[in-house]
Amino acid sequence: MGKGTIVRALTARDPALWLSRSWTTRAQRAGEADDAYVFTTREAFEDRIARNGFLEWTDFLGNFYGTPTPEAPPGTDVVLEIEVDGAQQIRRQHPEALLVFVLPPSREEQERRLRGRGDAEDKVAERVRKALDEEPVGLAIADEVVVNDDLQETVEQLLAIIDKRRSDPA
Repeated sequence: MGKGTIVRALTARDPALWLSRSWTTRAQRAGEADDAYVFTTREAFEDRIARNGFLEWTDFLGNFYGTPTPEAPPGTDVVLEIEVDGAQQIRRQHPEALLVFVLPPSREEQERRLRGRGDAEDKVAERVRKALDEEPVGLAIADEVVVNDDLQETVEQLLAIIDKRRSDPA
């Protein structure tokens, strides 16, 4: 259960949360939901970059990922499902944003989850290496850290963090 699973459960539990759907140039995985991302071409992504159409974007392991400038419904809080590079961009642009860094319970479990979603062995190794590089940065910029060991517990922790921020935004 990765970030996407957590975010789907989180937004299902709290209707005041609105997920900004990310764009990517990577190929859609077998069995991956059509709405997991806006799957697009490199040219279309680069065109949107040129028009300042992203709140944040990054080149992650050879593919572009980015969050279009959100147009959230009134009265909702925007949820971004992003990588560490994107979180750094958000922190610079919106220092008031709540950043939560989600960790796997172990590297072995992270590898198992990546394999379970169909990633090739070279991609699993590449993603684990990237995670090891990013972890110190994520920990340094995060307002909160949650270990994603159990989906329901993770969602409960995130809802509590969000409720705390809503009640005390300072």
